[in-house]
Amino acid sequence: MSNLVAWTQWSDLKVPDGITLRSPKDFPLDTSDLSEINFYVPSYMGGAAALSYAAKMPKLQVLQMPNAGYDDALAYVRPGLTLCNASGVHDASTAELAVGLALASRRGFPEFIRDQIAGTWDHRRFTSLSDSNIGVIGFGSIGKQVVKNLSGFDVNVTSFSKSGRDGSVKIEELDKHLPNLDIVILILPLTDESRHMFNQERLAKMKDGALIINVARGPIIETDALIAELNSGRLFAALDVTDPEPLPAGHRLWSAKNLLLVPHVGGNSTAFEPRARRLVESQLALLADGKTLNNIVAKG
Repeated sequence: MSNLVAWTQWSDLKVPDGITLRSPKDFPLDTSDLSEINFYVPSYMGGAAALSYAAKMPKLQVLQMPNAGYDDALAYVRPGLTLCNASGVHDASTAELAVGLALASRRGFPEFIRDQIAGTWDHRRFTSLSDSNIGVIGFGSIGKQVVKNLSGFDVNVTSFSKSGRDGSVKIEELDKHLPNLDIVILILPLTDESRHMFNQERLAKMKDGALIINVARGPIIETDALIAELNSGRLFAALDVTDPEPLPAGHRLWSAKNLLLVPHVGGNSTAFEPRARRLVESQLALLADGKTLNNIVAKG
C-alpha cells in the first residue's frame, strides 16, 4: 500500500516510505483540504471537535483513536473505514490514577488540603486502604493493570468481567458481591448494557461507607442517584469522569459531599506521549505493508 496521507498531532513520527505525514504544524485541519487524508488520529483531548473532522475526510480508511474508549467514534464508521482504539496506551497512567484516587479518598487528602489552605493543624484518623475488599469492574488491559498495581497493598481484590475470563467473576454475579466490597473501581467500556449500571438500585446494594471510583465513562453511574447517596453521607466517590462532561458550572456534583473530583485526566500524563507515538508508528507500518492493524474495534 502506498501514496497514503496520515494526519496526527505529531510532526516528527517515523513513517515508512509511501506515507506522507501531516500535522498541525503544516496542515491545520480548520483551514486545509482534508479530502486526501487516509489515516487520521484526532488530537488527544480534542474532544468532539477533533473527532468531527473525520466526517470531512471522504478518503479516510483508518480512524485511529488516541483513547482506549471509542463509543463517541462509532458514529463515524462508514463503509471502507476501520476504527481502531488505543488499547494499551493508557494502561499505566489510568491504572495509577485509579489507585491514587483510592488512596487519596480513603486517607483524607482532600480534607488535609483544605486544612493546609486554611492553615489548620487537625490531627484526624481516616480509613486505611489496607484490609479493604476491592472490586475491579472491567478486566481489560487497564483493569488488569489496576489489579497489578493493587498487588503491592494488603488488600483483597476481586475482578469482574462480562465473560468471566482470566479468573475474573462474571459481572452478572456482581450484586451478590457488592455488599462485601469496600471499594468499587469502574474501568469498563460504555455500552447500552453498562449505561447506568450503577443506578439507584445498585448503589443501594453497596455497603455503608463504601467508595466508588469511576475512571471509565461518566454515564456508567446514574449521576442523580450518586449525588443522593453522597449527600446522605452513606457512600464516598472519586470520579475522573462525569455525566455530563465537562461538568458545567453550578452542577450539583461540584458541591456534593464525600466526593473527590478530577477533570478526566486518567490518561493525560507524561506516560501518554511515548506510548501513543509507538502505537501510531506501528499502525502506519502495518498499513504500509498491507497487514492487519492492531486494536480494530469496528469496520464499516
